[in-house]
Amino acid sequence: MTFTKTTEQDSNYNHLEKMTINELLTNINSEDQSVPLAVEKVIPQIEKLVDQIVVKLKTGGRLFYIGAGTSGRLGILDASECPPTFGVSHNMVVGLIAGGDKAIRKAVEFAEDSTTQGWKDLEEYNMTSNDVVIGIAASGTTPYVISALEKCNSNNIITGCITCNQNSPLSNVSIYPIEVVVGPEFVTGSSRMKAGTAQKLVLNMISTATMIKLNKVKGNKMVDMQLSNHKLVERGIKMLSKELNITEVEAKHLLEKYKNVRTAIQNYKHAN
Repeated sequence: MTFTKTTEQDSNYNHLEKMTINELLTNINSEDQSVPLAVEKVIPQIEKLVDQIVVKLKTGGRLFYIGAGTSGRLGILDASECPPTFGVSHNMVVGLIAGGDKAIRKAVEFAEDSTTQGWKDLEEYNMTSNDVVIGIAASGTTPYVISALEKCNSNNIITGCITCNQNSPLSNVSIYPIEVVVGPEFVTGSSRMKAGTAQKLVLNMISTATMIKLNKVKGNKMVDMQLSNHKLVERGIKMLSKELNITEVEAKHLLEKYKNVRTAIQNYKHAN
């Protein structure tokens, strides 16, 4: 199979510096509208991977995202939002980036080119065959990610990937590849744009669908969310008031007592 880096192809637009601000924004928006359609085409690929993740997490496994640059940061973002949103352990979904935590804010030169560090970073978590590792790389050619997934495969760890090129080296080493082909970027090669948006959408789908299947959502509510600020406390109060048909004052007392929406609902229904 041939491998073409569509993420590096020349932009559909030229002379960007001559465009007005309105033209720039309108054209960027026009390009962005193609991203959800590209994601829609790969829902069957996403479904296969999520199915495996749910099975593994139900047996005590963990989900790892591993990437470099923008891709790594997006994985860390998705992982970091799972505990407050769904009340799960910080160890259930883990994001790793080439160059370590300092690379979240500032690029670490050549970190993504290592063919050994990716697996070393994973090994710190005592990997087992219950875990799932998703490599994230818009180009599908990042050595840090590819080499990590190769080692995962040899250790009987399920692998998947999110990339924006077809038939890439990363796809070829992934058991469950997800290839969202969004085409050339508005600024040639700037894969933080459409490719980054596509990766974010897929990550949203993976983590949200997984957590729902792990019973971390009731109805359509985040009943296991961490009550870590006033906004979330207020949301919890409204959830309880609506679910239990009680006043918000009563709901507030319940939440203060049980510190968790799901627990409050269960105990109230048990007592009544």
